[in-house]
Amino acid sequence: MPMANNHRSDRRAGDTTVRPSPRAVLDRLAPGPSRASRITHTEHLPPRAGRHAIWPDRVRPEVIAAVQAAGIEHPWSHQALAAEYALDGECVVVSTGTASGKSLGYLVPVLSTLLDGADAPNGRGATALYLAPTKALAADQCRAVKDLARPLGNAVRPAAYDGDTPFEEREWVRQYANYVLTNPDMLHRGILPSHPRWSSFLRALRYVVIDECHTYRGVFGSHVAQVLRRLRRVCARYGSEPVFLMASATAAEPAVAAQRLTGLPVREVSDDASPRGELVFALWEPPLTELHGEKGAPVRRTATAETADLLTDLVVQGVRTVAFVRSRRGAELISVIAQERLAAVSSAADTPGDRSLARRVAAYRGGYLPEERRALERALHSGELLGLAATTALELGVDVSGLDAVLIAGYPGTRASLWQQAGRAGRSGQGALAVLVARDDPLDTYLVHHPEALFQQPVESTVLDPDNPYVLAPHLCAAAAELPLTDDDLPLFGPATAELLPQLEAAKLLRRRAKAWHWTRRERAADLTDIRGEGGRPVQVVEAETGRLLGTVDASAAHATVHDGAVHLHQGRTYLVRQLDLEDSVALVEEADPPYSTVARDTTSISVLETDVEVPWGEARLCYGSVEVTNQVVSFLRRKLITGEVLGETRLDLPPRTLRTRAVWWTVTEDQVDAARVAPEQLGGALHAAEHASIGMLPLFATCDRWDIGGVSIPLHPDTLLPTVFVYDGHPGGAGFAERAFHTAREWLTATRQAIASCECEAGCPSCIQSPKCGNGNDPLHKRGAVRLLTVLLQGAPADKAPGAAAYEVPGRAGYEAPGPAVSGESTEA
Repeated sequence: MPMANNHRSDRRAGDTTVRPSPRAVLDRLAPGPSRASRITHTEHLPPRAGRHAIWPDRVRPEVIAAVQAAGIEHPWSHQALAAEYALDGECVVVSTGTASGKSLGYLVPVLSTLLDGADAPNGRGATALYLAPTKALAADQCRAVKDLARPLGNAVRPAAYDGDTPFEEREWVRQYANYVLTNPDMLHRGILPSHPRWSSFLRALRYVVIDECHTYRGVFGSHVAQVLRRLRRVCARYGSEPVFLMASATAAEPAVAAQRLTGLPVREVSDDASPRGELVFALWEPPLTELHGEKGAPVRRTATAETADLLTDLVVQGVRTVAFVRSRRGAELISVIAQERLAAVSSAADTPGDRSLARRVAAYRGGYLPEERRALERALHSGELLGLAATTALELGVDVSGLDAVLIAGYPGTRASLWQQAGRAGRSGQGALAVLVARDDPLDTYLVHHPEALFQQPVESTVLDPDNPYVLAPHLCAAAAELPLTDDDLPLFGPATAELLPQLEAAKLLRRRAKAWHWTRRERAADLTDIRGEGGRPVQVVEAETGRLLGTVDASAAHATVHDGAVHLHQGRTYLVRQLDLEDSVALVEEADPPYSTVARDTTSISVLETDVEVPWGEARLCYGSVEVTNQVVSFLRRKLITGEVLGETRLDLPPRTLRTRAVWWTVTEDQVDAARVAPEQLGGALHAAEHASIGMLPLFATCDRWDIGGVSIPLHPDTLLPTVFVYDGHPGGAGFAERAFHTAREWLTATRQAIASCECEAGCPSCIQSPKCGNGNDPLHKRGAVRLLTVLLQGAPADKAPGAAAYEVPGRAGYEAPGPAVSGESTEA
């Protein structure tokens, strides 16, 4: 279990196999010059000894005995310090490495307090609430707490409460559980709107545990920040003031981010005292192939195919491995390819046991039905699975015992996430191997050739904006539905509250009576927003012939992923989408075996609503403000599996979507274009290339993913009357990413120029200026023109960072429209 890794091996019982060293495993992966040449850099992180401490004397001896029975004689010093702060009633964030025992640091004070509360007449004098970003993590922690607390008898009664909890069990959880494990979605939609039914639990609430709190960033983090403020307000109504205990992977300024998340002062514990085994970290670049992609650009072997090969090799060696993949489709593809290759290996093997290898590899991703997720988690824990291709659903703290290696198929978007994934291996303190397999993408290519950007830079700060009106407004409505809002509540929800309330009154969502605002509608206020910014009701994927529900797709992604004719993968099976019914949110599919995958194409236009800040860069201008983006999926490409070769394009008739959001943009003058020696017929391609590359590089400077942001480039924009490049947040109201880009613009665009200029291709390729999601089919693009244009632009950049509001502060807002059910725009590049 996660907290028991202080002193004992966590390999599955009966596994006495002596594993080869990480270096030996890596050498076997790259035999011969052709494969060895794919390793661009190898970083060796030496082992580290641990530092012990003693538990605070206020911890109940029964709890210490239970921890010792789990195999942990003494805590690491950061665990003891976190427990000390928690027992003092101070909010605390523990920000240490993966597998450093963060969970024990908060569990010990929580269990001790629950034990104290067990003496109350109803046996429930103290309760605790645990929040995880995923159901899988909450379920995993529930198992771990039950194991740890078993010696404490019925005094500690943990229970998971999420969408998978049977209705007949929910009443028991509300009335009797004293340690409830759930997620922010359930808190937002289920617990807070029904708080009278939770009154006995909330009245006794002493601790709120927020696990993996570094994941609460961008729009999702901003929503969760407001959900936590609603929780604090309802708790105050019942006379409780819970202490927040947070666990985070290593992050820059974790206390600042945690304070922004909770709205409370937070103590920081970031000195990691746990031991660490040797980690060998390799950067792996797939080779160029003889194939040519769009506009004749050279094509590298895909990270998907390369990772599937590596996973196959590792499983054959008996090396327990998880391959982290950025997309659901990628996870399915890697597992299918690895299974096929392992089946071929097994059929040629002399040993009967080898023939089961293909069955010991699977995929794990969101969108599976609950019973499928639970079965995979059990197989992983039992050791039945030897290899797993997983999305980030498995990254977040789920106890993956005894892993020897981690494959990372494509840079996951942030250094924090990279180290979180790499830390999944070697959890027992043994040596481990991590391999980052680069995608054909500007950022990945830059990183595998500039390892200092990964290994010599701190992890990123967490970006979130609770004052975003598109986030705040629906939560004010939800709060008013829970308890009428009064003037005393306004400081809790932030400075933008007073300005928004009259707009919500004008929209007839709230009504002021006497000294309070009340919710006026019959529908549930909590349904106004999807806190993950996923844009409303998920689309159900249904097998047309049988009516069987296969899974769900986020509404915001439906146009691009389950349009008519799209290829959809589920549990290793391939389906073709027969019809997407947007009105009923259903995609009808039929099982098929096409020799291709599908990629959506779209068009995007953008208009400036309000310029908040404008900074001169010589003759050029750098701006930040509010924009409206109109996006429409117009067609899809069919690409050959493995090679990516384009087989054809099919038109689609889908409605456009509009998005009001935040953007950073820069303009250049005609004189600067002349100085850059960019001819008029080259200007569109130069701007377009600079836009693609800058989007690809932004995740290095803001905690975002390439797919969280979009861009538009226009040789003569009607609002600026100049050649202009926009980069915008792909979420209503913005997510803080464009603002971060504005404040780091000189460094960000300098790295962008360097990434394009240093690429070995002749005229542009996916490693520098081609985008995997370009709505215009990567046409036009002009590589050399982009380099020259960025050179001239950067000559006028100020030496310091862009002036204006301090980082993460929003200088102003464009007009806000009252919320209906959220509709998220597509994060696209054009």
